[in-house]
This record gives sequence, structure tokens and C-alpha cells, in this order.
Amino acid sequence: MKIDVVTLFPELISVPMGLSMMGRAQEKGILDLHVHDLREQGLGKHRHVDDTPYGGGQGMVIRPEPVFETLDRLDTPEARIVYLSPAGKRFDQAAAHRLSAESHLIFLSGHYEGVDHRIIDHWVDEEISLGDYVLTNGAIAAVVVMDAIVRLLPGVLGDEMSAVEESFGESGLLEAPQYTKPAEYRGLKVPEMLLSGNHAKIAEWRAQQAVERTRVNRPDLLQ
Repeated sequence: MKIDVVTLFPELISVPMGLSMMGRAQEKGILDLHVHDLREQGLGKHRHVDDTPYGGGQGMVIRPEPVFETLDRLDTPEARIVYLSPAGKRFDQAAAHRLSAESHLIFLSGHYEGVDHRIIDHWVDEEISLGDYVLTNGAIAAVVVMDAIVRLLPGVLGDEMSAVEESFGESGLLEAPQYTKPAEYRGLKVPEMLLSGNHAKIAEWRAQQAVERTRVNRPDLLQ
């Protein structure tokens, strides 16, 4: 998969995406990531990228020229262009699976009060939001979305079943609680069922625990 990211803060993308599984995905050639600094197409000697909003209001808005000129330089005909915005549709695991099937994604991360809406009208295929809150800039959201997508690509996870059995997997439930060694620590014990060796009973216990955890933390998923 090829991913281009257009942002005012390249380091917020390149540093976390160079670590752990995301870094290894690039080393293996599964992910071809390119980060583009929007200021390289900024206006004038000081590389301005923003201005005050027409009609008044607080904050600054990213101008169309730097974004248009940056995207003009990218290979966009087959790409799906995604704008990270609080006004977008809420991102979930289903969206991650859908986007993981794309061969080329371009993420546009906003800042300030967002981007001139002509950019969205002309370029953007979909707007995505992480949730009902506002971040300082879209680069942080882009990393979260990319991580959720890339880990679904074949060869990224060590165990391909991990993406199936985790929260929001095929069951639609939250994942059951997990435990590891030691069997007892400071008086806190691992459930006896997990030590029984009866794999059928363990699977049944985990299914029950997944339902209960979902009921407590995300009852909306049971609807």
C-alpha cells in the first residue's frame, strides 16, 4: 500500500510511523509512506499557508494554494483522498478494513480552523473524524487512522488471527480479558479456567467474558 500524507508537521507523522510495527511494515515493503510538508508550497518569502476566514470569526484557515499545488505534484488518479476533520464521519474498525483494501491513500491533515472548503469540494473523497472532540491538528489523527489500517495488511501482524480475534473483530464484541505469567501476583490470581487446559471450556469462558465486558463498557455494540 502507498500512503501520502500532506501536513504542516511532518515529524508528527514520520517519527511514530517509523516505530514498531509501522516501521517494520515499511522495512518489509508492505507500506510505502511519503510525508509532504505543506509549507514547501507556502506563499512568499515566509511560506505562508493560512489566512483569516472570510465573514469573520476566530482562528486561521489553511489557504487553497499550498494544498492544491502539493496535491498537483502527487500521483492522485487512483488514490483515495481522506481529510482528517472533527466534522467527518466517525472512524471505526469497519472503515479501517474498507480503507485497507485501497492501493493508494492520501491523507490531508488540517490545522487551525481547518482548510478552505474549496479543497474539500475539489479533492477530498471522504472526511474522517476520530470522535466527538477536537485535536490540535489532523496529523495526530492521521497517525491513528494509518496505524489501524496498516496493521490489517497481510504480513504486518505476526499472527494473522490477531486482527480477527481482537476487539471489534468478526464477533463485533470487545475482546475478552487477557492474562499472562505469573499465575498469582500480590494475591491477584489468574482465573482458574485459563489454567485448566480445557480449550473448549476456555473458548466458552472467553466468549462469555467478551459479552460481559461489552455490556459494561460498550452496551451500544450489543444493540
